[in-house]
Amino acid sequence: MSEQPLRFTEPPAGYTDWLADLKTRIHTAQQRATLAVNRELVLLYWQIGRDILARQGEQGWGTKVIDRLAEDLRQAFPAMKGFSPRNLKYMRAFAEAWPDEAIVQQAVAQLPWGHNLVLLDKLPGPETRHWYAAKAIEHNWSRNVLVMQIEARLLERSGNLVSNFPDTLPAAQSDLAREALKDPYRFDFLGLTEAAHERDIENALMQHVTDFLLELGAGFAFVGRQVLLNVGGEEFFIDLLFYHLKLRCYVVIELKGGKFKPEHLGQLGFYMTAVDRQIRHAQDNPTIGLLLCKSKNKVVAEYALGDKGQPMGIAEYKLLGSLPEELQSSLPSIEQIEAELARLAP
Repeated sequence: MSEQPLRFTEPPAGYTDWLADLKTRIHTAQQRATLAVNRELVLLYWQIGRDILARQGEQGWGTKVIDRLAEDLRQAFPAMKGFSPRNLKYMRAFAEAWPDEAIVQQAVAQLPWGHNLVLLDKLPGPETRHWYAAKAIEHNWSRNVLVMQIEARLLERSGNLVSNFPDTLPAAQSDLAREALKDPYRFDFLGLTEAAHERDIENALMQHVTDFLLELGAGFAFVGRQVLLNVGGEEFFIDLLFYHLKLRCYVVIELKGGKFKPEHLGQLGFYMTAVDRQIRHAQDNPTIGLLLCKSKNKVVAEYALGDKGQPMGIAEYKLLGSLPEELQSSLPSIEQIEAELARLAP
């Protein structure tokens, strides 16, 4: 005899909202539990590394002791991974890199152990490591994304934009805009050389929009390409239009295949005005413009921005031919990227 399905009465008033709240609280508790386990594990590894450092310094222990310790710990905790000689040496390096336990508890303990190994292997000092650790926590980067951002030299490019933001935006939004935009932008994932034309670059960016958004950074939402504007009965087309979720504003991006010229800002400003009048909502902040060009004279760019009342920035883009050979070799090929995107597609 088959079981009859359970029958429930109609939920009382307020039940649905309460259930949704319970689900949110349960998910939050699960996340906190995972973070707590990770934090305790990273702190344990730091403490083990600190002890190894202390005993090596005070008693002259050699590397053979680490091999013995690894075997003894694996015998004592056979179900627990992470006690290989190599990982114990990483624990020692981790404690040496972060001698202050308070910093470990506040920042790097929020990252998985694998992320911390990336910071140790690929970055030279505590300030740089702390910057990338904070960004990884803020944007919830995976380990692979963290590696990519380090190899793409995100720190050196952040806040390097030539702009008039301090003169055209409130202080808080100006700082956020400078942080959100960078110079130069790396379009190496397109597989194009410096000979590529504007439309070639634009087409390729749309074919690899996921990588493009990753390069732009957190907060950018794609609105459209060749967005039609009707002004006075004439048609105009914006190369690329985005909305930034933190800045709460539209971002107009114009691509120029050659060297920056001051007259480029006139066209960009026209598009920004049209977006403000036709697309922007009352609650949105003023539109920001970003001009991407192959090259620029920094002094000329600063002069050109000097009398502009709209918030604009000027940055260069770098294609594959401009990257150092050692960086090119560490990046995935265009075929690998396409294969990965195809695998992730629904």
